[in-house]
Amino acid sequence: MIVAEAKPVSEILAMVKDVKKVLVLGCKGCVTVCNVGGAKEAGILASALRIASRKQGTSIEVAEHTLERQCDPEYIEEVKNIVPDYGAVVSIACGVGPQFLSERYPNVRIFPGVNTKFMGGAVAHGIWSERCAGCGTCVIHYFGGLCPIARCSKSLMNGPCGGSSHGKCEISKDVDCIWDMIVRKAMEQGRLEELLEFRPPKSWATARDGGPRQMIREELVK
Repeated sequence: MIVAEAKPVSEILAMVKDVKKVLVLGCKGCVTVCNVGGAKEAGILASALRIASRKQGTSIEVAEHTLERQCDPEYIEEVKNIVPDYGAVVSIACGVGPQFLSERYPNVRIFPGVNTKFMGGAVAHGIWSERCAGCGTCVIHYFGGLCPIARCSKSLMNGPCGGSSHGKCEISKDVDCIWDMIVRKAMEQGRLEELLEFRPPKSWATARDGGPRQMIREELVK
């Protein structure tokens, strides 16, 4: 899932300081799972903005609404009769949400209410860890199902480097060396020789370096 964190209320308040009516727009997608952008969080942020604005001596009218998703035109169309009534919308979806809203409602100021962090999963209650860099061509089957692109600090495809020590990355003793994990897993499975096989360089043509990407499913295009 896409993992995000809430922006400080003070930062959001500074964004909307010249606006009289603000709509906090939540999203029931990924950000709800990490307790950042769902209906509950939209209500909490709206209340926090009201309280903070009163403390500053300003008067901001704040309302909240939550969509099923903000990354799908059919859902953001649901607020077409609501958004024009506000001077600004604070989207607490991932970074895709406020961009879709900005394109659909060009005459309304759209602000991000969260910082989008990475694609990952829960490793413990309240703790999420990055697992995928979205490079467009997955090759983790070469590495025991572990991704060196997202999980190696240097994104090495032929590690480990000389900086790792005792299974830890040189950047921090709290960061596991993914290549240590890859090698150990290969040894445990008796497949270490597979890491010695020559493989052609990975094609990065499908990665972000080629510009904004698009995926088309012909059978779904109307």
